Amino acid sequence: MRKILTLGLIGIIGLSLSSCLVAKKKYDAEVAAKNKLIKEKRRLQADKRNLQKQVTGLKSDTTRLGKELRDLKAKYAALSQSSKLTTNELRNKLNAREKELQRKEKLLADRESVVKKLQDAINRKDKLLKNLLSKVQNALKNFNPDELTVTSKNGKIYVSLSEKLLFKSGRTDVDRKGKRALGKLAEVLKKNQDIDIQIEGHTDSIPIRTAKFKDNWDLSVLRATSIVRILTVDYEVDPKILTPAGKGEGFPVASNKNKEGRARNRRIEIVLSPKLEELLKLLEN
Repeated sequence: MRKILTLGLIGIIGLSLSSCLVAKKKYDAEVAAKNKLIKEKRRLQADKRNLQKQVTGLKSDTTRLGKELRDLKAKYAALSQSSKLTTNELRNKLNAREKELQRKEKLLADRESVVKKLQDAINRKDKLLKNLLSKVQNALKNFNPDELTVTSKNGKIYVSLSEKLLFKSGRTDVDRKGKRALGKLAEVLKKNQDIDIQIEGHTDSIPIRTAKFKDNWDLSVLRATSIVRILTVDYEVDPKILTPAGKGEGFPVASNKNKEGRARNRRIEIVLSPKLEELLKLLEN
């Protein structure tokens, strides 16, 4: 009986020891697991802190970048507006320049047209003058050079008739030979109406004072009107194209210090000029 009790007690003690061992192993396992969890928790907490720092940094960066973005947008908007204004200003200036260029091109074209018309008119005038000179020279070719001369200068024809051909000293009535010369000239003038004619009386420097003439001005004027009267009355030249003028002694062609020079200065000059109405109209326009 005792033996049985002893075996039973041993069995109970064995079971108890076995249970204790199992419990200890379980405990150790739980402690190990707990420690592992603690370590993991600490790691996770460290990771969390790192992540929080990163988040804080990212938030700071986001705030900074957001501010920079807003600044860039503001600058872009300002530049865009400025660029738009500059572009508009340049476009307006370009349009204004183009209009000004077009205006000047038209003005230039108009002026070139006027210049061409003027040149054409001048060419016609020169041709008329050349033809008229030839006709006057042919009409008066039988008179001596000391009686009359025909010259062309400054766009005009000068027919210079000496006192010897036209007048006796101190007289205004024209001699027969002088009238014949005027008649030859009148034949040309009546066929060429597109001219203006000035009849100029010239004297030498020796003063004259008579009952008829107060001075050389009087003599030069009356001699010029005497020529105009012969051309219009005797030879029917249109009086509208004739203008008498007394020049006195103011325009000598030779020296008044000798007899020959004074003789050359006592003269009638018939100045033929093509009418300039066409040129004047072009210039006015």
